[in-house]
Amino acid sequence: MREIAAEDYPFLRACRRQPTEYTPIWLMRQAGRYMKEYRKLRRRFSFLEMCKNSELAAKVTLLPVEQLKVDAAIIFADILLPLEPMGIELEFAKSEGPIIHHPIREMNQIGSLRIIEPEEDLPFLMEAIRIVRRELENKIPLIGFSGGPFTLASYIIEGGHSKNYILTKGLMYQDRVAWDSLMEKISEVLIRYLNAQIHAGAQALQLFDSWVGYLSPSDYEEYVLPYSKKVIDGADKSVPLIHFATSSSTLLERMKRAGGDVIGVDWRVDLKEAWARLGYEVAIQGNLDPVILLGPVDLIEREVKRILGEAEGRPGHIFNLGHGILPNTPVDHVAALVDMVHRFSLR
Repeated sequence: MREIAAEDYPFLRACRRQPTEYTPIWLMRQAGRYMKEYRKLRRRFSFLEMCKNSELAAKVTLLPVEQLKVDAAIIFADILLPLEPMGIELEFAKSEGPIIHHPIREMNQIGSLRIIEPEEDLPFLMEAIRIVRRELENKIPLIGFSGGPFTLASYIIEGGHSKNYILTKGLMYQDRVAWDSLMEKISEVLIRYLNAQIHAGAQALQLFDSWVGYLSPSDYEEYVLPYSKKVIDGADKSVPLIHFATSSSTLLERMKRAGGDVIGVDWRVDLKEAWARLGYEVAIQGNLDPVILLGPVDLIEREVKRILGEAEGRPGHIFNLGHGILPNTPVDHVAALVDMVHRFSLR
């Protein structure tokens, strides 16, 4: 069978702002806790066990492909996977999320962190990507991903998720040498990590700088933008890259300067406004509020039509949520969303 060229996949065409027959859609956390098949596996395996078992990770990645008819798959993994081989003790505690047992907050700790070799240190992820690519042949493309430099730094410093990022900002403001040293090291790790995923078979990338929206525009510009740009510039340009953050409506123009073929936006800014501010030389991804999927189907339909209307049929729109699918979302509502986007956007 002839392999479908990258330029024939609607998702990859949209990433490059080329015309598509319909607006492509994939969803953050499209393989996750809202699916009964995933919950069944989680009763048998911990989250990290699933990430580190290539066959299981591939299986979970593929769950939404046939059920939902999405236009891209995203490898089942976690943004924190590179931390363990860097020398950081990581645990996913039940109902508490990720926990870093010995947070990194001083220069001597930063110096001890390893620059990883992803093929050697994270072979399970690279094998999962290879398995999924074989299974997806001539169906849809596969997205690889990483966290953004600030988001990884915040976990490393805070020891987990935070509401105010007091410790992260404290290091940023009070010890610039240590901050820059940590961000340089993280950036080098992420460049290697993303390129290893491409080498294993990922056909697009997403940089999740999820928590960078907690920064002021001036702080983002001074303390983060150079490192996000370094990572994006260092990623192999043979595949498109999506640059995404939440609560980022004040940062859009700066995120564009940091780079990315596609800028992902959340629901806190109208898609039409965001695209006008960014300029039409980049593609845009978004931006349905995930809570809408908990509502009635007619509400979902109304919001889909509104967002598609804001995109105005312009090449380069990838439909997605403004963040991940929520755990209690009805699967039939997610399937209906995908179908609506395809039907209502058909050229």
